[in-house]
Amino acid sequence: MNGSVMNKIETLPGLRPGVARREVWAWAMYDFANSGYTTVVITAIFNAYFVAAIAGGAPWATFAWTAALAASYALILLSAPFVGAWADAHGAKKRLLAFTTAGCVLGTAGLALAGPGDIGVAIGFLVLSNYCFGSGENLIAAFLPELADDDSLGKVSGWGWSLGYLGGLTSLGACLAYIAWAEPQGHAAADYVPVTMLITALLFAVASVPTFLLLRERKTARATAPIPVWARVAGTLRQLRGSGPYRDMRRFMVCVVFYQAGIQAVIALAAIYAVEAMGFTTRETIGLIFVVNITAALGAFGFGYWQDRIGHRRAIAFTLAGWIVMILLAWAATRPPLFWLAANIAGLCLGASQSASRALVGYLAPPDRHGEFFGLWGLAVKLSSILGPLTYGAVTWLSGGDHRLAILITGSYFVVGLVILAGVDAERGHRCAQS
Repeated sequence: MNGSVMNKIETLPGLRPGVARREVWAWAMYDFANSGYTTVVITAIFNAYFVAAIAGGAPWATFAWTAALAASYALILLSAPFVGAWADAHGAKKRLLAFTTAGCVLGTAGLALAGPGDIGVAIGFLVLSNYCFGSGENLIAAFLPELADDDSLGKVSGWGWSLGYLGGLTSLGACLAYIAWAEPQGHAAADYVPVTMLITALLFAVASVPTFLLLRERKTARATAPIPVWARVAGTLRQLRGSGPYRDMRRFMVCVVFYQAGIQAVIALAAIYAVEAMGFTTRETIGLIFVVNITAALGAFGFGYWQDRIGHRRAIAFTLAGWIVMILLAWAATRPPLFWLAANIAGLCLGASQSASRALVGYLAPPDRHGEFFGLWGLAVKLSSILGPLTYGAVTWLSGGDHRLAILITGSYFVVGLVILAGVDAERGHRCAQS
């Protein structure tokens, strides 16, 4: 069989030359693998366990949780551009991804050691695992422009995000099955939550194997002496100022900081809100998040195709409007049906907005600096991950536990993000990046 026929068989429309469908699947499998961490640890199980059991339901517990997350995000914020620039210069995205994956898997397993009162242990392993997760998220995203052509970034990004939510469902489902067995046996949360951490770590490790076997590192180390990483990042930051070639990327990064602050608050505190504001049980909360992951997968998959047709900026604007509607419904909800509606709107918007954001960064990034620019994207996202949850935690603390006020204030971040987005010219930014 000749090479051209073979290429037609192995590739899909929208992929760059030489990219086989199995490689895209292997790339997307990393989204499948790592999503279990955010779903189980950050969103559904360990966060509520930290507040209620490890911290004993203390008034400062929610703030302590958000502060621990903020510490890990601060580390990513400081390191992400430099990690990305180093990966570009040395052709080492995959190598660094292996290190961050190992760190997140080991850190997640370490959370199993945290029982009631073990605040230091819980925070230490949470910071380690979340730092490695976030750093790996930036590195895997930097492969996207190497796999998909410019007109299919949204579609391919959506494939990854949708498979990611299915991965989250798989991990959450496995944990829920174990909890459903453990509770009738008389096991308390302090007995079964540590086991769910081990389950999550194991699934992450196993599911990421195809990525390291099949995903290719296309960039090689530069033959000439590379520009020092710090100098390269400093040069990029100078170009982001004023009316330079990357002004649309700069404006979009500012936009990301605001609307992602709202998203990260929802991700980090959804389970806590369901329990504290709506009176959900642990099992009801996990069931809710399970369903929301399905809607998020549908949103990411379907929206990716639509995004490529209507344009990245317009697509993101649509999702931000959806987030604002969701916040208002969640704030107004006093009974489960309305809250379930709000949660599923959040799921649709979550999958769509996360996928669209990653695709737009790929569209605005210069071809030889994917790692660096996705590092800048990671910097913006992690800055928002500090800002959003800390705002929510501080409001609940200062208001005596008013979660409804906290969620309403969280909604203001989406409004600001929508206003800033109006000034982004994606096509101009793309032309500048390619020149």
